[in-house]
This record gives sequence, C-alpha cells and structure tokens, in this order.
Amino acid sequence: MAGGYLRRARQTAGLTQEDLASKTGLSVRAISDLERGLTARPRRTSLQLLTDALDLPEDTRRLVMAALGGVARAVPATGPAAPAGEGQLSAGLYRITPVDPHEAGSTASLHTRPPAQLPTSIPDFTGRAEQVKQLCTLLASPRLLLLDEPLAALDAPRKAEILGYIELLRDEFHLPMVYVSHAIEEVTRLADRLVLVSDGRSIAEGEVAEVLSRADLKPHTGRFEAGAVIETRVARHDERYGLTVLAFDGGELVVANLDALPGEPVRARIRSRDVALALERPRAASFQNVLEASVESVGGEFGAIVEVALRVGATPLAARITRESAERLAIGPGTKVFALVKAIAIDRRSVGYA
Repeated sequence: MAGGYLRRARQTAGLTQEDLASKTGLSVRAISDLERGLTARPRRTSLQLLTDALDLPEDTRRLVMAALGGVARAVPATGPAAPAGEGQLSAGLYRITPVDPHEAGSTASLHTRPPAQLPTSIPDFTGRAEQVKQLCTLLASPRLLLLDEPLAALDAPRKAEILGYIELLRDEFHLPMVYVSHAIEEVTRLADRLVLVSDGRSIAEGEVAEVLSRADLKPHTGRFEAGAVIETRVARHDERYGLTVLAFDGGELVVANLDALPGEPVRARIRSRDVALALERPRAASFQNVLEASVESVGGEFGAIVEVALRVGATPLAARITRESAERLAIGPGTKVFALVKAIAIDRRSVGYA
C-alpha cells in the first residue's frame, strides 16, 4: 500500500503522527488518512511538506511522492527537465514532453519514443476511456485545455479521482483551462471566474463566489443547488474530532477535516436548503455552525418554499425555508436571526482550494 512508504519513513524518523502534524501544520487526521490509503488524491503541497519534515534522501523522497501522488506522465524522467515555460510539464518521476510538430503526422517517431508508464495505483486502463482521452490530450503539452463535461460519464469515485488530477494541473502546472460543466460542485472546486450561459447567450460573468451567490440567477444555477459561496481561510484543525475551522468575514465555519494548511484560502459552498433559521441561539443542538445574521429580504415566490437572503457580517448567505416558518417566526427585512448549518453539509464536494 502506498501509504506504507509514508508510515515507514515516519517510524524510521522516530516520529508519531502528532509529531509530524506539529512539524508540518497538517492535521493528524490528514496524515492518518494518507498512511491508510484513504486519500484518493493528496495535494502536492501537503506531500512536499511531509517529505521535507521527514528529511528524506532524494531517492526516497521521489518514491514517496510518486507512490502517494504520482500522475501518469509520458516519459520516465531520466534526463534533465526543460526550463519552466518551454512547453514541458514535470513533477515526480515522470514528465510530459511535447510532440515535435514535424513528427506529429508520422507513426515512425512513435517507435523511437519510450513507452508511457502507468501510475502505480492503476493496473490497466480497462473502463477508463475518459482518463485515456485526457492523458492523450496532455501528451501534446497543450497551452490551453478545453474540458467539456469531462466527468459526465464517470461514477462518483472516478469523478473524485479525476477532479484531483485537474486540480493538480491548475495548482502545480498553472495550465489555463476553460471548463464547461452543469455541476455546481465542480465549478466551486475548480473555477476562478464563471461565465453563465443560457440558450447560447452569456447572461452573467464574474468571480465564482459573486455569480453563484446572486439570487436573480437561481433559475439558471438551479434552485436545488442554489446557495452562497464564501471565501475563507483555514484557521485551525481540531485534532480530537477531526474537524477544520474556516475563518471568514463574519465568523467561523466548522467543517469535516480538510487537507489544507492554516492560513490557506478555501472556498466553501453552503446550499440554501442546508441552512435553518432560529430567533434565539440554540442551547442544546447538534449544529456545529451557529451564525448571527440579519435578514435582507424574503422572496415573494408563490408556493410552500421561500428564499431568505441573509447577511453574516459582510458575507451574503441564503436560507430556503417554508412559507409557514417564515410567517410563524415573523421573518422579514431587518430581522435578527441565527443561521444554523451542519458541519457535514459542507463536505469535500462543496469545497474548493483557491
């Protein structure tokens, strides 16, 4: 198991998981998940911190990085890598080398090039047609990627795996992308700017948090997934309970453990249907997040459900409640309320790293 490399290196260094967490700033839960093989796509910055803290020899460092976070790349990196910006992506034990345009139409050149190697965690490409297509695209070392619904044909585990690879291309290789998707959770995780298209026309453009938080766009973004996107930073980790605290302009959010460092920017999406409202602070409740808020408006939709626009400090938030609840609690513009959000409502699918 790939996590065994990390565990053996830690034990050889005479460190406990708590010691390693203290040296790196990662949570004990994140390190434990890595060692047990529960993290499908660990972040490269986390792996770098771990190998630095363990002071591993270069060959062992590369082995651990490849085993835990290696991506399939076309050519074994036996020679020096090209300087950054020359059309070559490199990391770990493999690198992508560009195809000579004069050889692009020649099959003869294929016989002289070393064969591609699979990542250690993938025995073969059976049932991985989407990954094969994406890998073939990357072999050309493109300057720009156009990804049109790349995860549409994949099941949930494969989607999570591929999302991690796309994040790697964005964060480590700084490869520009145009990502086309109907899935709000994918947009939240990956995008910097969002262009909303309806009937072939652009109807909104801007920062992801701004566009996805606009109430007038909910008919286009989807009422079921509608909500607010909040820009936060990791404040601290709760090692005992495996939680992460995110700080934002208006308070703090408690979420399930994230593989992120204190101070690292994180984008969190809170769906309006996951927000409940109370006029008094609950004294005995399971909600981890109790946020003081003021009501800005109550939607005039006809039917049983209404949308309530909130403001938590300077941060917009939204709640979707029944019309009966709004009238019973006499909720209207200016009403002071407490927004209640379960920690598990903000899961990994609702979080993106900036």
